[in-house]
Amino acid sequence: MKKEWSKNNWRNFKIKQQPTYNNSNDLKLVEKKINKLPPLIFAGEVRSLKDKLKKVSLGEAFLLQGGDCAESFSDFSANNLRDSFKVILQMSAVLTYASSLPVVKVGRMAGQFAKPRSDDFEEKNGIKLPSYRGDIINDIKFDEISRLPDPNRMLEAYSQSAYALNLIRAFASGGFADLEKVHNWNLDFIKKGTQDKYLDLANSITDALKFMKACGFNKQNVPEFKQVEFYTSHEALLLNYEEALTREDSLKGGWYDCSAHMLWIGERTRSLDEAHVEFMRGIENPIGVKIGPGVEIDYLKKLLDTLNPSNERGKITLITRMGSENIYEKLPNLINKLQENQNSVIWSCDPMHANTYKSSTGFKTRSFDKILAEIEAFFNVHHQEGSFPGGIHLELTGLDVTECVGGSQKIKEENLSDRYHTHCDPRLNASQGLDLAFKLSEFLKVKRG
Repeated sequence: MKKEWSKNNWRNFKIKQQPTYNNSNDLKLVEKKINKLPPLIFAGEVRSLKDKLKKVSLGEAFLLQGGDCAESFSDFSANNLRDSFKVILQMSAVLTYASSLPVVKVGRMAGQFAKPRSDDFEEKNGIKLPSYRGDIINDIKFDEISRLPDPNRMLEAYSQSAYALNLIRAFASGGFADLEKVHNWNLDFIKKGTQDKYLDLANSITDALKFMKACGFNKQNVPEFKQVEFYTSHEALLLNYEEALTREDSLKGGWYDCSAHMLWIGERTRSLDEAHVEFMRGIENPIGVKIGPGVEIDYLKKLLDTLNPSNERGKITLITRMGSENIYEKLPNLINKLQENQNSVIWSCDPMHANTYKSSTGFKTRSFDKILAEIEAFFNVHHQEGSFPGGIHLELTGLDVTECVGGSQKIKEENLSDRYHTHCDPRLNASQGLDLAFKLSEFLKVKRG
């Protein structure tokens, strides 16, 4: 049974990765304003996502979660959002066609504004300032005023999330996602070889649609042909903001964090006796939990008992971020012990965070080959253990950036400075994302075969 809970009880617990605001009155005023604003998402949408995630937990669907490392106020535009949405549609089409599995599409969008940091301070040229913690907290510019945490940024984050959600809903249901337009989802800069593979697949989908139309199936009686269901997610890090958008459902009861459909807890903030776990245990949203190679099985069982005491299917997604070598060593035991304990979880792979390094040219980057190796290791282990590799969690963008090396574009370390635009961690560009989808589809074929 779930212990007694209230949405502000987290304030009585220890907390990490939070800013220190200079003016508590300003902070309280902003929290009150957000508490009165409309929810960004609705409880019924959350329940719909949970129903789809139940299918993932049964091996009947696949979770594709991706988007920006850290959204920024300055980079927001309809075109940027559209292109990131396009990449996820493309990847989803590749995965669905290869595996015959429905793909649950969840974006790291419309709310991914806060980032945990390894150090509270950053030093440049002898000047020490608070670390950049995401646009919802402070500014990336390196000066004293910019790095001061400002609670009013929460209001800007809310507004940009509302604009983004409005566009996403229009793209998802207004004709943009129509399968007959699968050719139009392509992006000009994608490498020719990858583009040709995608266009071949698009032609196959078009032929299949023509066949189904001839059999009497069309957009009028199969709405999935002309629209998609798309959900949003972000790391629930800044709890002042999350609490202010947490509402009780007037129809069916229960508390929902209405800032996003799905929230996750990072490795730095998932201590059992601290604020983030206390907050997350009370919300009805599906929850992701990032786990690295150091996680212990006894701790993980206790965490699952805390976050999901009724062992509800589709509630918890365990997102591994271990590196390919560690996956082979650490993951089998975790899978086996949770199976023995009959814990219902979705297993997803974050191949990005364990594969970050500093290039010879001074840029933080990631290797496409290392990312792919971790995904392959993840699938191999699950196949060996008789478990379902249920999802993938990626930092990617629809922009033609040069932040990760490798892929069909053959980006090298010396190319990183060409278009390195991230506010935090390096992202796959659209071409690399599509390259990855084709590789991933091969792994899914093996599983389905």
